[in-house]
Amino acid sequence: MKPPVSELDAEKLYQDLTAMIRKAIQGIDHVAIAGIRSGGAWLAERMAADLNLATPPGFIDVSFYRDDYAEKGLPAEVKPTQIPIDVDGATILLIDDVLYTGRTTRAAINELFDYGRPARIMLAALVDRGGRQLPIAADFVAAAVSAERHEMLVLHQADDKSFTLTVENA
Repeated sequence: MKPPVSELDAEKLYQDLTAMIRKAIQGIDHVAIAGIRSGGAWLAERMAADLNLATPPGFIDVSFYRDDYAEKGLPAEVKPTQIPIDVDGATILLIDDVLYTGRTTRAAINELFDYGRPARIMLAALVDRGGRQLPIAADFVAAAVSAERHEMLVLHQADDKSFTLTVENA
């Protein structure tokens, strides 16, 4: 049974996700982490430190790669993509806060390939809310929930880097 969205403890989910990933990447050479802005970037930044990764995290803003860019235009909060590692041959751990339709993930993968050809991309999400429109599945998910179409799950990061999740109307 899926937990209600209102009962999600983002800090607990983060710890669970980090533990899954730590176990999975043991023994893999050339692992790099990239977070999708904004929530995935916050997760990636903290996780890179918690996993003691040798390379700094990358940050991806998919605004220009969205298939609905022509409809929505450029969001005011767009930030540049930063990929500080050599993508060629790397195992990239792509992090997002909430996996929904799969369109953001597709856009992030497209952007990663502009920087090189990774050996492998693994997808991790704090929460999978279902509702996929593309055949995309995460390798690591801390929680799967059901949410109404009008509900948005929003990750927040406090000044102390702790996480909370809220439900907002779209």
